[in-house]
Amino acid sequence: MNEQQAIDRAEEIIHQAVDGMSPRPTLERMGPAPVGACIARDDHGPDDRVQVTVAYKLTGVPGSEAQNLVRQARDAWLKQGYKHNSSGEVDWTSAFPTVYMRTGPDDFWMDAVTGVVDRAKGEGLASLSVTSPCFLPPGKSKALGATPASPAAAFEAPSADDPATGRALAHSSRIYDALQVGSAPTQPGEGLSTVRDESGASVHHTWSTEPLPEGERAAAVERAQTFFRSAGWTVRRVPTAEGTPGVVAGHPGEHTVAQVAASTTGAVRIAVTTPATGPASAGA
Repeated sequence: MNEQQAIDRAEEIIHQAVDGMSPRPTLERMGPAPVGACIARDDHGPDDRVQVTVAYKLTGVPGSEAQNLVRQARDAWLKQGYKHNSSGEVDWTSAFPTVYMRTGPDDFWMDAVTGVVDRAKGEGLASLSVTSPCFLPPGKSKALGATPASPAAAFEAPSADDPATGRALAHSSRIYDALQVGSAPTQPGEGLSTVRDESGASVHHTWSTEPLPEGERAAAVERAQTFFRSAGWTVRRVPTAEGTPGVVAGHPGEHTVAQVAASTTGAVRIAVTTPATGPASAGA
């Protein structure tokens, strides 16, 4: 799989949920370019894999329809033969009722979530997100003896005085403070890199915490989520193979995206992606 194939499949899964909805919503794309570092990888794959996340708000319908749209997305995905990623039980009275599902056999993960805007009126905003499995970017796959699937992206070392580098590191520092756990030595494939593709250039910073017991991993991810919300980031919870939902957050004043998720290695993995062009400083 390459980046474009992953995006196309994610879009197909989104439309399988939306095209039969009534009332029919308008899709409003969320976030910057969808490719990013693979943060929930296991210990069996190469360390330089990436993954794609595609997310949309469902707009143009009354806020009172938000939960109904999430239920319709769930039902449409079930008709496709997709499976719940958990028990399937949803607390529809919670602030953010969420359906977690996955496809088979290609193992894309998706969620449909309602964010409450007015609890008294039962109004909210629905959104859908699809995340691909991890895959090797072009060039990296060639190094392992395979032919690159597409010249879509190129990786290079970022400049130390690049404002985007400073922005990514500043966000990582704040996330480190919020996690309240120690970081691990840099692993192969982690650190800073610049990715150039059709949409432009982005700086990635990826790193990991020290290995933690399951309960501490979950608590650290929750602390990261609390930090993002308090700092005004847009926050989404996404399912992971580890079981503990990960967090994807978008910065309100930039196109920066941060991802925090537990890994099967026992660590919490962090990835910050920020456009190479943007504000010179990282405001929280």
